Parts: sequence; C-alpha cells; structure tokens
Amino acid sequence: MDEITFKSDTVLSDVHLHTPNQRHLMVRLSGVGQPVFLSQFKLLWNQASQTDSGAEGGNHRAHPAEVTTPARSPPGSGCSSEGVSLQAGAGATSQEEVAAQLDEDGDLDVVRRPRAASPSEPSGPPRDKVHPMILTQEEDDVLGDEAQESSPYDVIKIEHTMATPLEDVGKQVWRGALLLADYILSQRDLFRGRTVLELGAGTGLASILAATVAQTVYCTDVGADLLAMCQRNIALNSHLTATGGGVIKVKELDWLKDDLCTDPEVPFSWSEEDISDLYGHTTILLAAEVFYDDDLTDALFKTLCRLAHKLKNASTAILSVEKRLNFTLRHLDVTCEAYDHFRSCLRRLEGLTGGRLRFTVEPVDVSFPQLLVYERIQQLELWKVFVEPVTEPVVSADTAS
Repeated sequence: MDEITFKSDTVLSDVHLHTPNQRHLMVRLSGVGQPVFLSQFKLLWNQASQTDSGAEGGNHRAHPAEVTTPARSPPGSGCSSEGVSLQAGAGATSQEEVAAQLDEDGDLDVVRRPRAASPSEPSGPPRDKVHPMILTQEEDDVLGDEAQESSPYDVIKIEHTMATPLEDVGKQVWRGALLLADYILSQRDLFRGRTVLELGAGTGLASILAATVAQTVYCTDVGADLLAMCQRNIALNSHLTATGGGVIKVKELDWLKDDLCTDPEVPFSWSEEDISDLYGHTTILLAAEVFYDDDLTDALFKTLCRLAHKLKNASTAILSVEKRLNFTLRHLDVTCEAYDHFRSCLRRLEGLTGGRLRFTVEPVDVSFPQLLVYERIQQLELWKVFVEPVTEPVVSADTAS
C-alpha cells in the first residue's frame, strides 16, 4: 500500500459543541431518516455596540474551577486532614503505623477526601448537558416555556441535523454561517432593499436574516430534502421577515450544471420570471462554509463567474470561510489544504484579464459587533469580491491616427 487513507462517514456539527447551554430539541426525522433538531439562536438586537469579545455567550471556553486545598492539621496535633493518625518522629515510620494504612489484603488503603470538602458550586458558568427531547410533530410549541422567555423577535429558530455524512453537511449549522449572519445584522444598510442570492444556503440562516432588510432573497442549494428544510426554517421565522417585507424564494442551483432548472415538474425549479428578476436586480451574492472540498470550491467559483457575466448590475460577493487546521500524513504536519485552495481561487479570480468584468478581492475586518451567540474564533474570515464592468478608454480620432 503506497498511501494510507483514513475515511470518516460522519461529520459532527459545530452547534452542540459551542453552544452547550442551548436546548436542541429533536422534532422529526428527515426524508432520509436523519434526526432533525430545532435550535433557537438569540439575536442581541439591543447590543449592537457590543464587540465580539464582550457579546453574551460569545466565548464558551471552560473557566478553570477553583481548587480548594483541604486544611492541614496544625503541627503536633497527631492527625491529618483525612483523620489518619500519624505520629511525629525524626526517623522512619514504625511498622505499626504502616500497617494502619494497609487493608486486610496488604494493599495501601487511601482515605478519600469527603465530598463535602469540594466546592458546592463551580466558579464558572454552568454547562448544561445536551439531552435531545423527542417531541411529536403535532405539538404547536416545540420550544415550550423557553420560547416565552424572550420576545419572538429576539430569537431565530433553525431546524438542522447534528451529524451527517459529508454530502449532507449543508443540513448543519456552522460557525461561518453565523459569522455571515452577524455581518448582515451589523451592515443592514448594505442589504436594505436589495436583491440577494445565497449560494449553498444550507439551513437558510443567512438568507432569513438578509430578508429582514432585503427586498428579495434567493436561497439556493441542491437536494429536495435540504431545500424542504430551508422552506420549513423560513416558515418558522416568518415573523422576522414580515416586518421588513422581504421575500425569500427557495430554489435549486447546482454548481455542477451550467443552466438553471426550469422544469415545472421538479421541486424548487425556476420560473422565467424568477430568472429575469435574478439577472436583472441581484447586486449581492453570499456563500458561507462551502469551501471544504476542492472540487466544490472550483465549481462555486466557476458558478460565481458565470452568474457575474449574466447579471446586469455591478455586484459584490461576500464569502465566509473557516480556516480549518488538519494533520495530514502526506505532509506529516498541520495544514489547511481546503483553505489554501480557497485562497488560490481568489487570487486566480482577481488575476483574470481580458474580459469585460474586473474582480477585486478584499478581506473584511471581522471586529464588527457580535449579535448572535456563538464562538467567534480567529480562524473565521470574511472576504469580499467586487465585480465591476471594465470601462474601455475612449480613443480619440487624433490618437487613432
């Protein structure tokens, strides 16, 4: 065997790892038999001035608990804190004293500290265990009393899975999507009244929040089961989008195909009216946490270029990515191969010349306020791609001659 390959059939979600105090309620099984959970994410609308380091729940690192050392008996008292009789002596311990610490089999008998000596309450914030609650689909209020603790406008509810095969990771909620949603909330004027297209929308989290200010949001991905999950999440949060009057349209957009599906018999297909509106009015494109596979990354950038040439207006693509570190046998070192490939695609895109469009790439400072509860780690990044038509210089008659 020339090369050892390790494969994993299951990819675990970020959600239950980094929001340990949240309740994730199992509400149903998906069309392919996967457990589907319903989580609520608190929107910190009234804390817009808060930075990511100070946002509530923004960092769930464990706090070291205080270690209480048992009080020692004063010298000469003849007993230790564990109640074992010790005799002070200048030399070695007598045989009788050693025997007093051995059990009947001759093993060392260790007296453990009483439970009461431990601190009754940990010093850090409590970390609730995640116990999925299986509920019936007929129940109207699956969040129970928890939903009543906050205004419905302070919570976004998302159906998602916890663990899936690699091809179904779009059904999970990832930190990169939360970062993109945070950016949308902090830059509402940028999205106000716009037409937005999200590529690889997954659970639809970013699309839903974009629709609170945008006019129209095209929430796109592939797979009928995943798109149906998007549709359910949009219905769960209709109260958020209704205030802004935004419309979300769930559509299939396959990066491996050149054309949009217009077959009316296919679920989530495009109408001619939708296609005309998409190309005629879209000015913002979104993509979050879709750069984990090199082939899919290439397909996304190819799709981005194809769409950019069909759009009638200048546009901006906002891309969210997490720089994941992995140890590889090929390099025998910690590398970020998926992220490195993403960056190389950005460089190639910016280096395109000779066409009618110019692509300009810029990193986004992620120090904007954190308005969602999640762990904003240093490996999370946002990138903007500005797409503008190339203006040809006007050549005068004198110059031409």
